[in-house]
Amino acid sequence: MSKFHNIGAPPGTMFYNGEETDKKIKITLIEFNETDYFEAEYFDLSECLKHVKPNMVKWINVEGVHNIALIEKIGKFYNLHPLTLEDIVHIDQRPKFEDFDNYVLTVMRMIAYEDEVHSEQLSLVLLENTVLSFQEPHGGDAFDIIRNRLRLAKGRVRKLGADYLFYALMDAVVDCYFNAIEKIGDKLEVIEEEIMNDPKKESLIHLYNLKREVIYLRKQVWPLRDMINNLIRTENGLITDNTQIFFRDLQDHSTRIIDTVETYRDLLSGIMDIHISTNANKMNEVMKVLTIMSTIFIPVTFISGVYGMNFEHMPGLHSHYGYIITWTVMLAVIFGLLYYFKRKKWI
Repeated sequence: MSKFHNIGAPPGTMFYNGEETDKKIKITLIEFNETDYFEAEYFDLSECLKHVKPNMVKWINVEGVHNIALIEKIGKFYNLHPLTLEDIVHIDQRPKFEDFDNYVLTVMRMIAYEDEVHSEQLSLVLLENTVLSFQEPHGGDAFDIIRNRLRLAKGRVRKLGADYLFYALMDAVVDCYFNAIEKIGDKLEVIEEEIMNDPKKESLIHLYNLKREVIYLRKQVWPLRDMINNLIRTENGLITDNTQIFFRDLQDHSTRIIDTVETYRDLLSGIMDIHISTNANKMNEVMKVLTIMSTIFIPVTFISGVYGMNFEHMPGLHSHYGYIITWTVMLAVIFGLLYYFKRKKWI
């Protein structure tokens, strides 16, 4: 994957910096009002646009942004700014909100959690009676619940306009953050129990991986809240006052996610400190035992070394009780040191 911007290119230059793929871009058109509903999938933009009806709310989901020519055609048809098209195809964007005369743009990360955090860029464009969504072709998204509501005419989404659909799609993405945080919390409890009971090297590796995931979520959630704040303050007429209150609720959700992520981040740091302290205490215990044993046997080794020298004239060399006396002295030294260490509460 190319991770860098097309250096030297003028602003608005479209440059796809994701993984190269030959997959066809799938375009899903959903049109609805309170009484009617239409849904179809296309692989040709012209065929899709033929079925666009002016008197219905339209949601066009583009699955794949690697076809620059197709994205340019969509931008030309809906009069999107070149900088917007550039943001759509640059899939490493920071979550942000842009306000234009005829539309608004939000860029955010769509999170999925299996064994680890996976994310893809999602760009949402709100126009008059139309919502455009651009996502990477990874075979899934967070919008199934919205599609089911539209098909079954449940909730407000069929009764309200495109701005509410715009909110509902963002809310579905934010709900995925809660799902990811819940699974991270479950893994955090397991790792905490492992470290408290029997810390192993594998536990530390899992802990580092989990901390990396939490930091990644933190990097996405903070700008997400700023993006929602900017969206709430916009005076663009595409977002009605009735829908603004729902965006304020979305802002509250983002704040809750931030609080939870920060709490998990602090917990992970605390668990890591406990793990390091536990290992350090174990090492200290080992060193203490070895030090005590060395301290006990150093004087005994000295005595045996002195009386192991091969000199003819040594005190007690020819004594009948020399061996017993030497052992008595060495045992006295051993038990004397043990008693001293016990008094000092070193053992």
